[in-house]
Amino acid sequence: MKATSMSVADTISWYCAIVLLGLILLASVRENSSEDVQPVRGSQLFDRPCDEIYVVGEGETLHTISDKCDDPFIVERNPHIQDPDDVFPGLVIKITPSKSRN
Repeated sequence: MKATSMSVADTISWYCAIVLLGLILLASVRENSSEDVQPVRGSQLFDRPCDEIYVVGEGETLHTISDKCDDPFIVERNPHIQDPDDVFPGLVIKITPSKSRN
């Protein structure tokens, strides 16, 4: 009797795990499909909006990002930047514009 109840419990836990995994995958697919993702090419890189969380792109420097986003205090607000000259594509920084942008 004890072996049968353990077998039933194991089966139920596997079904629950599979259902949970399916729900997670379904939510992930829905979330990704709702976004209108378009690749950034050429000069579009410098036309990107300045979101609060900004990912440095190819050819960008802290100076160009500061000018574009109107945030002269990028280094001060991002303590993980040890060397302002060592900025690379993919680096995530926080942007806080000093005035509202149109």
